[in-house]
Amino acid sequence: MSEIEIVEVLTKKQRKEFIMFPFKLYAKKEYWVPPLIMDQIEMLNPKKGTYFEHSEAHLFLAYRENKIVGRISAHNNTRHNKTHKDKVGFFGFYESIDDQKVANALFETAYKWLQEKGYDTMRGPMSFSVNEEAGLLVDGFHSPSFLMNVWNKRYYQALFENWGLKKTMDLYAYRITIEPLPERVVKIAERAQKRYGFEIITLPMKDKKKQKDFLDKVFQVYRDAWSSNWGYVPMTPREFKHTVDTLIQFALPEFVYIAVKGDEVLGTQVVLPDYNEVLKKMNGRLFPFGILKLLYYRNKITGLRTPIMGVTEAYRNKGVDIAFYAKSWDVAVNHKRKWVTGEFSWILENNVMMNRMSKTLGAEIDKVYRVYDKAIK
Repeated sequence: MSEIEIVEVLTKKQRKEFIMFPFKLYAKKEYWVPPLIMDQIEMLNPKKGTYFEHSEAHLFLAYRENKIVGRISAHNNTRHNKTHKDKVGFFGFYESIDDQKVANALFETAYKWLQEKGYDTMRGPMSFSVNEEAGLLVDGFHSPSFLMNVWNKRYYQALFENWGLKKTMDLYAYRITIEPLPERVVKIAERAQKRYGFEIITLPMKDKKKQKDFLDKVFQVYRDAWSSNWGYVPMTPREFKHTVDTLIQFALPEFVYIAVKGDEVLGTQVVLPDYNEVLKKMNGRLFPFGILKLLYYRNKITGLRTPIMGVTEAYRNKGVDIAFYAKSWDVAVNHKRKWVTGEFSWILENNVMMNRMSKTLGAEIDKVYRVYDKAIK
């Protein structure tokens, strides 16, 4: 067997090859969903990607006989380290053929880069943080992942663990059939709103000033509600704006909420149509025909995902989260569109409250994404 060569991505051409490798690795019959190539190009471009304003990332390709057989990133996240006061470095964007030697070469390259930077832990996969795609799919290969979640090769788990990576946290995706909620759940939501005097407001779309004010309040909740979570990384204002601009493309205003009590913001929820159902058909390209597929299939989406739901610390365990779900489910059930399936994802395995609530609503764990650590010596 010929030697494996690891090459750092330094040119525009190499970056494009890095992006396109998964397109060659996955078969059409698999559930992997191709990302939009133009978005990947911007994300990984050090001159344009918002991540590169505060941190650095190095991309690597593995070659055997001049053929690409794998890829990986090694990156830091200065905002993570500042927040958690640790020395954790990261790897991500992992893809490879089913070959332990290839995997070992990729992991060793990322490990060495992080070691030279002075980190004591290697964590991943994260692309680039918990605010983007995070974790390795280890259970739930029977169906596609919802929007902004990963679907990877089943053999990756063995490659990771054989090299010495150990589980540090599991992330759960709960699946539920969209149908009227049990009456007792609706009553809990009604009592919570009455007792604590809050109302749920929907994202305004026509008034740009009100929309900006609404989104500023979402950012306020984001900074408060998630700050104590495992792995939390605060976004910069530009990162948050970029995230909002991206999500707005997918969002329906009737599924984006904040809970308010006078001038006080209690929480937020964002429910998105599962555009993976459309992206699968576009094969990463918006032009020339991808835009036509997007326009045609977006009204045929049947799944909804809740990627964001947070309540400020002062109002946790007071039914605000139940009120959000009751509101979104009522809208979904009575919507002009036929929504079939919903997903709450992802939820940290140690988030007792959210796991309990998901089960109370009748949802079951459908997929498990795993984050790994390895000590750097």
